[in-house]
Amino acid sequence: MEIIDLLLEFMIQWYWMPVLLLYFGVIVTILAENGNPTKAIAWILVIVFLPLVGLIFYYLFGQEFTRIKKIKKINRSEIERLKKEWKQLDPQMNQNITLLNDDIGDLSRVYSFLKNERLSAPLLNNKVTLLINGEEKFTHFLQSLTNARHHIHLEYYIFEPDQIGLQVLNILEQKASEGVHVRLIVDSFGSPKLVRYMERIAKKTNINFFPFLPVTFSSLANSNYRNHRKIAVIDANEGYIGGINISDRYINTAGSKAYWRDTAIKIQGDSINMLQINFWNSWNLSHHESFPLNEGYLRLNKSIKNRNAVAYVPSNPGSLGPFNLEAMLIAIGEANHKIQLTTPYFIPPDELSTALKVAAAAGVEVELLMPTQGDSFIVQHASFSYIHEMLKRGVKVYLYNKGFVHAKTVNIDNQLSFIGTVNLDSRSFNINFEINAVISDAQLNQELSDQFETDKSYATLITLKDWEKRSRFKKGVDSLCRLLAPLL
Repeated sequence: MEIIDLLLEFMIQWYWMPVLLLYFGVIVTILAENGNPTKAIAWILVIVFLPLVGLIFYYLFGQEFTRIKKIKKINRSEIERLKKEWKQLDPQMNQNITLLNDDIGDLSRVYSFLKNERLSAPLLNNKVTLLINGEEKFTHFLQSLTNARHHIHLEYYIFEPDQIGLQVLNILEQKASEGVHVRLIVDSFGSPKLVRYMERIAKKTNINFFPFLPVTFSSLANSNYRNHRKIAVIDANEGYIGGINISDRYINTAGSKAYWRDTAIKIQGDSINMLQINFWNSWNLSHHESFPLNEGYLRLNKSIKNRNAVAYVPSNPGSLGPFNLEAMLIAIGEANHKIQLTTPYFIPPDELSTALKVAAAAGVEVELLMPTQGDSFIVQHASFSYIHEMLKRGVKVYLYNKGFVHAKTVNIDNQLSFIGTVNLDSRSFNINFEINAVISDAQLNQELSDQFETDKSYATLITLKDWEKRSRFKKGVDSLCRLLAPLL
């Protein structure tokens, strides 16, 4: 008993020692990662001032876990597996970049970057259709699914088993029963209802379904890394990419609670093969059984011949760098006349913030469109905290009033555009699985610019004078939320 009493007395007197060692170890780990210093300081402050909560948050959202190390390994193996094919494509890619340089000048360097990083081959001979809101997308999308003869590949962050979701599932089931290869990947965090629905019908469905990075108690720490992509490939003939998930909320009807403004594109032509490879990579990461990229999954386009280029910028938490951010920085640096950006969330890393301010100061017209009312209080006010510095440097900021703008587009000089799943924030650039299409298509980019002008008619142009008149309370809330920006 005396020994037990002594141990208890020692623990009561020196309990702080193991806690201090734990804190010291965590802080050393943060510093040793040699990551973004702003983010490192933010995590240290959270841990120091919110002792227990801070440690839990860092464990769940701050560490690089074994899963990420595995993703990095898979990224390297994917590059190695396609090394031979990439080498064969090299002459064609160089020729395409030369042609693109004639068409769009130094903006073609974005395609050179994607080629050199082995992210995507810049391929010509494409037809790109701009789809505004869910009403337009699902009209095309459902028809494409119905016409499928060989395969349907879907990868979505949100897939709800609601009216449109069940309509899609019914088509998938019908096609699978006809012998069409149907593969469906959804993010387990973004689509929990569909995951449960598919589990209930697992024994009778013909759909090859896989939830991406399942969230369980033992894998809570990996829940920070989400598959935010929204892509579809049908028969290696048609593809879809953009901000529109599979859910009723993306379709505006008379009964809609709020107007949802979004953008997607339908792609046909040579670049579909690169989109297929991106799905194939996701399937390999999600599923233990791959499928061969043989005839039927990769096709030679014979009907579309033009100089419209499409390439893709995939990124994930295991990427060598924030590729979507880097591609945008190259394009912004080469802009001569106008930059139009639409985003639901604007929490730019320092590199993007500086690039936009420098472009505006150099005489490029930089226009930023974002929602007046967001879907997240903290993210909305963190976004607002960046507006003042943008206005001071000449960036034009428009707040969209008609509803919630969820589109993710960037248009440079009406010559090069980015359309996809990437928000202008650190989560999209560094943490999530994301993908953007990079498009050189004069007609498409003009349509995108026209849509931007239409959206501006439903938005308020913010002036520096008016923004500085905001109450101290609102400014304080913005600043407080911005402190969390490196963690968002």
